[in-house]
Amino acid sequence: PAIPRPCTFPMKLWMLVNSPCVDSVRWDARGEGLFIDQRLFEQELLGVGPSAAGVEELFKTKNFGSIVRQLNLYGFHKLTVSSTSSVFGPRRRPTAGVDTSYTDGPLHHFWNPHFRFDRPDLLVKIRRLTKANKEKLDAGLEVTSRLHDDLQY
Repeated sequence: PAIPRPCTFPMKLWMLVNSPCVDSVRWDARGEGLFIDQRLFEQELLGVGPSAAGVEELFKTKNFGSIVRQLNLYGFHKLTVSSTSSVFGPRRRPTAGVDTSYTDGPLHHFWNPHFRFDRPDLLVKIRRLTKANKEKLDAGLEVTSRLHDDLQY
């Protein structure tokens, strides 16, 4: 059977950060945020650059700024990357190890309270911030997700 394509940006991102085939996106050491190597991400996932031939189109853009905009719309916050905060975990399972060979730069660190290594069930709580959704949240109303509760991860 065919593997279903992820239906939302957060789900797609979660699948990428957990994929052994993707080098440009990694969990941070605590598994509570992700690091994105911009140059490698552009080559590997956006099809930008000389080594991009044959890259499957995962996103409807080749512009990294559009990816950052999506992260912001889904409630991700950019954290400052410093020599003490840029502790990477391996691609699959977060650990306290440091892997400085990973980054080709620039390196971006993003965090969302519902984006966790061992909690794919929290993805349903990540909602796109639209004008209508913002108005609902401001009024104290619940914003529904397009994800289904019965999805398998």
